[in-house]
Amino acid sequence: MPPFEKSQELKPFKQRKCLATRKHEVCSIRSKFPNKLPVIVERYIREKHLPLLDKTKFLVPFELTMGQFLALLRSKIDLDSTQTLYLLVSERSMSCMAASMGEVYSQYRDADGFLYLTYASQDMFGGETGATPFC
Repeated sequence: MPPFEKSQELKPFKQRKCLATRKHEVCSIRSKFPNKLPVIVERYIREKHLPLLDKTKFLVPFELTMGQFLALLRSKIDLDSTQTLYLLVSERSMSCMAASMGEVYSQYRDADGFLYLTYASQDMFGGETGATPFC
């Protein structure tokens, strides 16, 4: 049974749990923690360089900015100096890093009540060693 469990981990959160279960989780979280936002953070499906996070659910304060949240995620992921980390909101757009999580949540939250963020990396210039210099 372990291979099935491993394949379940690789599925997106929405595919692992039905809509009713997700809505119930959000209601439970919001009643226990009314000043926090339920956020799901997952790795981009085609991402090859970044590891999976040890957890996907986060409780985030309303006033935390996207930039501060990105810094928190960066500290959890071991990035090479030539990599950067991008956050996509609802798998389709990038948000202003100065926007508060409350603003992003109110604009992009899913019908189930979670805010879905996807992280991905991008190699930066200068990443290749031994590259031939231009003359």
